Amino acid sequence: MEGGGRPSAAQAALLAASTALTALVYSVYRQKARVVRGLEGARRVRLDGDLRAVLLEAPGRCVPYAVIEGVVRSVKETLSSQFVENCKGVIQRLTLQEHKMVWNRTTHLWNDYEKIIHQRTNTTPFDLVPPEEGAGVTVRVMKPLDAAELSLETVYEKFHPSVQSFTDVIGHYISGERPKGIQETEQMLKVGTALTGVGELVLDNTTIKLQPPKQGLPYYLSGVDFDSLLQKQESNVRFWKILTVVFGFATCAVLFFILRKQYRHHRERRHLKQMQDEFRQAQERLMREMKAEGGETLKNACVICLSNTKSCVFLECGHVCSCNECYRALPEPKWCPICRQAISRVVPLYNS
Repeated sequence: MEGGGRPSAAQAALLAASTALTALVYSVYRQKARVVRGLEGARRVRLDGDLRAVLLEAPGRCVPYAVIEGVVRSVKETLSSQFVENCKGVIQRLTLQEHKMVWNRTTHLWNDYEKIIHQRTNTTPFDLVPPEEGAGVTVRVMKPLDAAELSLETVYEKFHPSVQSFTDVIGHYISGERPKGIQETEQMLKVGTALTGVGELVLDNTTIKLQPPKQGLPYYLSGVDFDSLLQKQESNVRFWKILTVVFGFATCAVLFFILRKQYRHHRERRHLKQMQDEFRQAQERLMREMKAEGGETLKNACVICLSNTKSCVFLECGHVCSCNECYRALPEPKWCPICRQAISRVVPLYNS
């Protein structure tokens, strides 16, 4: 603790950092909990012939947050895989990712480094339809790339290693970067994939649309069923809740440590003040007694005990201010109580 009982700069910085981390983790936890509450309150509707009637009865022909499950079917044309024959889909994502080793000058180790150097996503309009044929109801999926969780299946993946000469290897060691190769990946949302959509369900003229909700809740197009999706989000909430509790306890521990230091400092100051008051009162009482006995006695009294006669000369400062008993009681190293200089030797004082 610094003077005046204030926390030190390190303690204040630690408390501020711990509080900020706790607030950040708690805000993430609240956001995750809000998502779970939204999913728990989402209306589960069936993709059947009654869906249109449900939307006609809903306010504004809209269900703000709905859960619907169906099978992917393209509206017009489909996208064909560039690498796999007879693989058709409605969303295609092609990715080129660079892999290399980078020298860390701090740890003196080679670390893996990955970087996407090119990515292209192709989409075509698609619907969700019931698994059984001939139901006659479809739901148009709008803005699928805005979904927080879009289930794409990896249909092709190949790693192309870098071909390096001896000169290239030497140059890479000097530069601190060693290329490993390029990974080529193709992901698709294939026709016929079972999909769980969570979003705003609206009847627009004759078309039923599933689109991102307007309340700020997440938009999902997941390949798992709704119960699994909900369990996954609940596990995320539990994880962030535990982190919030841990950081909260750490912040409380830091705050308790600082307050305990301040309390101890305050108690020591109060005890010191009490001793000073008692000493001052004793001095005043002795001075009154000595005045009653005579001024000469007060003039030659030891400045420490105010009862014995001065009997020591402190060298090298030359002050005559203490009796022999009080000099011996001074803590080591001994300092003159008047000028605070070190006492090298003491000469007895003889009064004639």
